Amino acid sequence: MASKQSQRVDRYWTTVRQSTVAPQPDDLVSNAQWDVLTGEPGGVDYLEVDAGGIPALWAVPHGTAQDGPVLLCFHGGGYIGGSMFTHRKMFAHLAKAIGARALVVDYTLLPQGGTFPRPIVEGVTTYQWLLDQGIPAGRIAFAGDSAGGHLAMTAQLRARAQGLPLPVATMLLSPWIDLAVTGGSLDYNEGKDLIFTKQWITDMAAGFFNGHDPRDPAGAPLHADLSGFGPIYIHVGDQELLLDDSRMLAKHAQQSGVDVQLDEFPDQQHSFQMAAGLAPEADDSINRFAAWARPKLGLAEPAAESPDGRSAAAALT
Repeated sequence: MASKQSQRVDRYWTTVRQSTVAPQPDDLVSNAQWDVLTGEPGGVDYLEVDAGGIPALWAVPHGTAQDGPVLLCFHGGGYIGGSMFTHRKMFAHLAKAIGARALVVDYTLLPQGGTFPRPIVEGVTTYQWLLDQGIPAGRIAFAGDSAGGHLAMTAQLRARAQGLPLPVATMLLSPWIDLAVTGGSLDYNEGKDLIFTKQWITDMAAGFFNGHDPRDPAGAPLHADLSGFGPIYIHVGDQELLLDDSRMLAKHAQQSGVDVQLDEFPDQQHSFQMAAGLAPEADDSINRFAAWARPKLGLAEPAAESPDGRSAAAALT
């Protein structure tokens, strides 16, 4: 059974769904306020930057080296919502647990013209900017939740096509991967998922592709050659309509020779990690990601956190 704390995610998604289906002038909750779900990590500084012409936000845990590894993070929101601010705290929790800096990309959303392939192009631009700062690909990991998971994968496909080296690892949180909308969980989890309906997912996918083929490998990881990708770690809740997106990606990646691991969390909703710092299930997910990612990024196990919330992770240099 889901913890009382993680049920905050359930209630929030229910409210967002209601306000989306039948918006009211006095709605106090929207798809732009996800950050209310997340506990403040503390001991993290934030800095807005221009990353090659793309707005982005640094989340820098205290004690992390300026020449250390970086997480390039892509927020979720169905390509219609979310921002670097809504996901600031969640990705900061992940960065702090790992002992690395995080750069959260504020890519263009659909209402502002962010149809395929613009957000993917912007993701690659930001990645190129990191490489140009002298940060090697072997010290960069990608992370993304929901639509950000799709972006984390498709940006790598485009980067590879442009001759760029691929990041060392990828962490996917409830990823929305199959924009052709074919997963069986869209039907058998109907009524369990508290935010999505199959029609809503179909409409968001159609809006993003804007008439383009959703099975084009450039925008469809399930139809792309993933050989050469670094290790992939996927977390998903078993109540999600998008559950099969994770399962299909894990199978496809494995068939492509990629080292992939999939963890399914019982009784959890979409992007349940948004409750990081408050819900034990979200913190468990963050900690599993951190333990998996640290050795891939060349980081030691962190020492105990100091009373002021400073991260004590140290780089192996």
